[in-house]
Amino acid sequence: MSIKKQYLKSKPVCKVTFRVQKEANNGAKKIHVVGEFNEWNKDTIPMKSYKNGSFSATIDLELNREYQFRYLIDGVSWRNDLDADTYVHCSYGNCENSVIIT
Repeated sequence: MSIKKQYLKSKPVCKVTFRVQKEANNGAKKIHVVGEFNEWNKDTIPMKSYKNGSFSATIDLELNREYQFRYLIDGVSWRNDLDADTYVHCSYGNCENSVIIT
């Protein structure tokens, strides 16, 4: 998994690309990025799948903020990003959420 941040000079946003490589997706058919930036909506940010088995999605995030997020794999399995800026305890049981800081 990886996260790429691109800070734009023309707008006060950070363009963030979330990527899940084939080796990390356990043969997934679909992956969504779900987090505070989309009110934890499981359907709004589907990742594009590529022939090499990887997935990616790019979104614009407001600057100087922290966002919790996770990946939802095939609608049933939640995964964190190993390249997240940090992690926080989630409020739904014994788990952690990935955090990206812009």
